Amino acid sequence: MRSVGRVLVAVALLAPVSACAGAAAAPAPRPTATPSASKSASANPQPVTATMMDLIGGNAGRAVEQMGPGTEVSLKDVSGKGRSVDDPVEWKICETRPGPNQQITAYPVVLGVVRVAESCG
Repeated sequence: MRSVGRVLVAVALLAPVSACAGAAAAPAPRPTATPSASKSASANPQPVTATMMDLIGGNAGRAVEQMGPGTEVSLKDVSGKGRSVDDPVEWKICETRPGPNQQITAYPVVLGVVRVAESCG
């Protein structure tokens, strides 16, 4: 009977998340590109890992959009000029941390970027 109670608690905890996923008031869980572990209702949740997409050469604005609003992303100017990245659409990706096809195990995901007209080199 005890395990049934745990299942009911887990269902009760997860039901509002799925029912209110579109609600602006409730913070959304961090989405991941390709989950390789499922979340569980426990006192010590384990981080969900995902594989970093190959974004090199792509538009930073589009990449941030693909990763979703709940994914913590940091944009860093890697030109050496130390500029602030105010509008990601005007920047292209030269490097990522973690690298392409590596596991994302910590946040923020860092996108090293330069202006679209500049070269990565």
